[in-house]
Amino acid sequence: MLFPTIDFAIFFAIVFIGNWLLAPFTRTWKLFILAASYVFYGWWDWRFVFLLAVSTVFTAVGGEFVFRAPSASRRKTALIATLVAELGLLAWFKYYGFASVSIDNALHRLGLHGTVVPLLQITLPVGISFFTFMGLSYVIDIYRGTLRPHTFLDVAVFVAFFPHLVAGPIVRSADLLPQIGLANERNPRAIDFPQAAYLIIGGLFKKVVLSSYVSTAIVNPVFASPSAHSGPEILLAAYGYAVQIYCDFSGYTDIAIGCAMLLGFRFPQNFNAPYTARSMQDFWRRWHMMLSSWLRDYLYVPLGGNRGSRSQMYRNLMITMLLGGLWHGAAWTFVIWGAIHGVSLCVCHARMHWRESHGIEKEPSRPWQIARQRFVTFHIVCFGWIFFRADTTGNAFTLVRRLFSDWGGPDPLVRWQVIAVIVFSLSLQYLPKNFARDAQIVFSRLSVILKGAVLASCMLIITTLGPPGVAPFIYYRF
Repeated sequence: MLFPTIDFAIFFAIVFIGNWLLAPFTRTWKLFILAASYVFYGWWDWRFVFLLAVSTVFTAVGGEFVFRAPSASRRKTALIATLVAELGLLAWFKYYGFASVSIDNALHRLGLHGTVVPLLQITLPVGISFFTFMGLSYVIDIYRGTLRPHTFLDVAVFVAFFPHLVAGPIVRSADLLPQIGLANERNPRAIDFPQAAYLIIGGLFKKVVLSSYVSTAIVNPVFASPSAHSGPEILLAAYGYAVQIYCDFSGYTDIAIGCAMLLGFRFPQNFNAPYTARSMQDFWRRWHMMLSSWLRDYLYVPLGGNRGSRSQMYRNLMITMLLGGLWHGAAWTFVIWGAIHGVSLCVCHARMHWRESHGIEKEPSRPWQIARQRFVTFHIVCFGWIFFRADTTGNAFTLVRRLFSDWGGPDPLVRWQVIAVIVFSLSLQYLPKNFARDAQIVFSRLSVILKGAVLASCMLIITTLGPPGVAPFIYYRF
């Protein structure tokens, strides 16, 4: 079920009413929200609700086994078994086809012909990467002793809670489970309605208007036919995709956070003006922040983090980013994208160490130096987006080659309207930090009638400027 649809509007209206009517009855409320979440997930394909249920069983039962294991060795065995079960589901649905094709291609290059690994047509369930990572964090937290097991019903609601289910944010068990356990203590009068409305309307505008426009005007045509476009068109398409994926994904999470807020729940922030970052380290503190922290805490730190030698730290960074790239999609384009970010992070750390060893401040503070850092970081990110968006590695390298060589020909897709939308979208990230809060305060002071008029006007603008229909969110396929 897509957020910007009439179906979801009706669904959420029913859930909103039921949520607050049933809030005093804890168990009934949990069953209601669980059922609603399964309806939400099954709207796309009802068969995959069984996958969600199996993943939930692995998470809840695995957590119990880890917690109740009588010795450290058995706790570790229970953890490994649970991780294998959870990741096995993910690997089967997401990576089997990629692995089979890669193995066959490698063997063919060695002169061994014939299909070695059978290629099966496996449909990728939406959101599997997200709810798998949430389940893993729950079990690992229990293993580390930072969390105690919750009831099966609480875990089921935690894994399936529909606002975060199909495209995040990846909410930690320590953040969401206490809210589920104390659901009866929520107060509808405590809802920050202006902030929720701001997030939902802003998310819809980013997805339906900005993301949809740049995708159809420049991104899709260029990436569909890489050899048919000039360097300026490819450059503008890279900028356009930077806007598209940010507006699409942050738009989704804004709507998710806003909807959860209307139900009385708080989700962590997931984006913080990532294209204003001054380094690749800074970018990952601002982009998909919940995934960044997940990879740091559950992969990078267990690998050794920045403990040990510099070469070991660089190794840990590269492994983390390569696996982070592979998490996004089962294709070599995503592995290359992860490698670009891994190398960039290693260079950032090497530069920081060099500056420290020479007694130079870690971060330059002059305005022109800050502008230069932002310019360089943004273009490294955009270069990586070419591989992230390209359908194949061949298409990606064709785009890169033509980007640096094919200048001077006709550029029909380089239009002022496209440039204006891209510049406008990027400039939104440089708004003052208190802009959103000030707008919410002004909105909160309006009468009920004026609030309704403002929201209706915003929805009219979005539906007028947006295209017919709504394309699925990009991160639905990850």
